[in-house]
Amino acid sequence: MLEQTIDQQKDYILKSHNRCRSYQVEPERVYSRKIITQEELFEKLEVNRELILTASPFMNQLYSFVKGSGFFVILTDDEGCILSVMGDEEILSEAFAFKMVPGAYMDERNIGTNAMGTALEEKTPLQVSGEEHYINVYHRWTCSASPIRSKDGEIIGILDITGYSEEVHSHTLGMVAAASNAIEKMLETQSYAKALADVKLYHEAIIDSIMAGIVTSDLEGNIITVSRGAAEMFGYYPEEIKNLKIWEVLNDWEMVKSQVEEKGSLIERDVNVKSRKNKLQFNLSAYPINDEGGRISNLILVFKEVKKARKLADKLMGRHAIYTFDKIIGRDENFLRVIEFAKKVADSRSNVLIMGESGTGKELFAQSIHNHSEREREPFVAINCGAIPRNLIESELFGYEEGAFTGAKASGHPGKFEIADGGTIFLDEIGEMPLDLQTRLLRVIEEGTVSRIGAVKEIVVNVRVIAATNKDLNVEVSRGRFRKDLFYRLNVLPVRLPSLRERRSDIPLLIEYFMGRISKKLNKKRVAISEEQMKDLEKYSWPGNVRELENYVELSVNTESLPEIAWISGGSRNENAQEVNLGQVRLSAEEDGCLKLEQIEREHIVKVLNLNKGNVSLTAKKLGIGRNTLYRKLENYGIDCSETRR
Repeated sequence: MLEQTIDQQKDYILKSHNRCRSYQVEPERVYSRKIITQEELFEKLEVNRELILTASPFMNQLYSFVKGSGFFVILTDDEGCILSVMGDEEILSEAFAFKMVPGAYMDERNIGTNAMGTALEEKTPLQVSGEEHYINVYHRWTCSASPIRSKDGEIIGILDITGYSEEVHSHTLGMVAAASNAIEKMLETQSYAKALADVKLYHEAIIDSIMAGIVTSDLEGNIITVSRGAAEMFGYYPEEIKNLKIWEVLNDWEMVKSQVEEKGSLIERDVNVKSRKNKLQFNLSAYPINDEGGRISNLILVFKEVKKARKLADKLMGRHAIYTFDKIIGRDENFLRVIEFAKKVADSRSNVLIMGESGTGKELFAQSIHNHSEREREPFVAINCGAIPRNLIESELFGYEEGAFTGAKASGHPGKFEIADGGTIFLDEIGEMPLDLQTRLLRVIEEGTVSRIGAVKEIVVNVRVIAATNKDLNVEVSRGRFRKDLFYRLNVLPVRLPSLRERRSDIPLLIEYFMGRISKKLNKKRVAISEEQMKDLEKYSWPGNVRELENYVELSVNTESLPEIAWISGGSRNENAQEVNLGQVRLSAEEDGCLKLEQIEREHIVKVLNLNKGNVSLTAKKLGIGRNTLYRKLENYGIDCSETRR
């Protein structure tokens, strides 16, 4: 089998080299033949926005597994154009010296044999190492790449991880393939969710139309019926409007008609209406009425106030806060003082800066502050400044105008500040925001206006800003990575959340809460914890804070036993934690060498295997996971079932 795999590998490398010679790629080449301009790249990023935003967390997770080992992770589009890159500084510097940057094409025609370009050609996950690369400068690297496909099976991108040749490992390709598969599943889920949201939008529009203005007209613009609500909205008597042509009321009539004819409907478009006294803006949805031959005969036009339309969108897209202060668990005196302070400042118009380590509940507090304020019925919009690629964060925050660039949506795209108008915007990981965007953010805070990309006009917004960070912004300011004036504008009402090791007395309370909630959710038994074990848990430093504690309890419930905790008492000073569980892909990992939760999981699997004399089916049943899942874990952890039989 191994010899067959090697032969197959030699086969696709040989075919790739032959193609490169036919493309006349020079082995001495250093840069890709095709590197697009920043303007062209911006258009690429917008076209691939959904792919980039979906892939970004998985790229972060993939990089976290190899961080510090001289690797970097790359995402390309379906043509091999680099969209996003992240990795270790040393190897990234080398890559950038070879212009492996966003906008560079990594297909075989432009840069020869490499995992990204060859995976595009072969349409399968593959690995290219050392001299298998066609150009000489890549001989010191190894790269593993896997296609990302749409739900229709079409390749829409490539995920790649590249490092030095001496670090080559067959498992690296498996990691990349698993990550690309996870991205595909997430994209498919999002597609189904969008379809459901569209259906719900239609139903909501019908229900809400009772409170809306409804007008029907034929394709020649003759107004047939007018609801009383529409007449009142426009400032006319119903009979007066019937004597008008629709374009005498609706400025964008031709656009509305063509949209319905071409696409079957028009949903939630802001339009201008000429009322008796002045020009008003409403939100319009339009639907066709077909005759017996299936041809459009009339149109139904549903007008709503813009604010109501935004609330409908907020409802559909989940732009609301769900947490309140009464859902925050804790009895520690200092922690309760923080809660009381947060309640007092909730109704203030001043900005809030929430500081605390990862996993302390910063967004939970942000939502609670919003729900305790007079803005509770208005939108709550959250954006993670560290999770969105810097090329996209500007359009995410501020939006773009119609025609701002090729491929832009015809209606433009509102930014998060517009969507949050009247409510609260939560800027998580504010310390990761690029300096140039910090300047724009400062202007929005100071002037209360926002301008879309490609627009001239300023839009007035009434938004309360809550920012959060796990960094010391004073240090970031001193190092020139964060604007001092922005820091002072955000730090008006500072809320510092204590780490879990600063409120150890709350650990039993939190464990009890998580144990009850998780066991009920998973329909499993609660796990008993002795007094001695609880003391050990209280001694542990919990670098991942409440999030890590919750993961630990969930792991316990899943495995129906408390993982070994003797290792905990030594503690850990590492503040960086990530999340993981049985049956899920969340790893709670500590980078300073302490035993990790995945190691606990490995030991527990071995223990259960021993009890079941190496029987995989019985072990999977006992662990509460599927056999295929267990087989994957056995492979990942290098567990040999034959060695566990007793």
